[in-house]
Amino acid sequence: MALNPQYEDIGKGFVQQYYAIFDDPENRASVVNFYSATDSFMTFEGHQIQGAPKILEKVQVSEFNKIRIHTNIWILNELLFQSLSFQKITRVITTVDSQPTFDGGVLINVLGRLQCDDDPPHAFSQVFVLKTNAGTYFVAHDIFRLNIHNSA
Repeated sequence: MALNPQYEDIGKGFVQQYYAIFDDPENRASVVNFYSATDSFMTFEGHQIQGAPKILEKVQVSEFNKIRIHTNIWILNELLFQSLSFQKITRVITTVDSQPTFDGGVLINVLGRLQCDDDPPHAFSQVFVLKTNAGTYFVAHDIFRLNIHNSA
């Protein structure tokens, strides 16, 4: 399969659609539809998960509810699907970089800042690999990290 010449438009369009759904509490659970039941992989803050059902199941487990920060502040991890307790998310996308893959997919790197409810804003990075399936795209790989550094 050839490189997709519209990879930049696909990347930017996907990011806009993904975060619009994710950031809307009424529609957040629908974001799981971007993932394949068996062929999607997610790494969220170092935790690896495979398949949409497992991704949805894993984000409901309590270990995803909090992240320990070096300053002993507990931040509610308001970043995944149905188990989220925050109501409002404010996200500023700094950059979206996309590259075509040799199988017709798209590699997307997102940098930005997000703030959940009244928590302080944090930088984040997220990488997606979109693969084609029957004329549509699904998220084959998703890696998310808050960019928090130990500055002590």
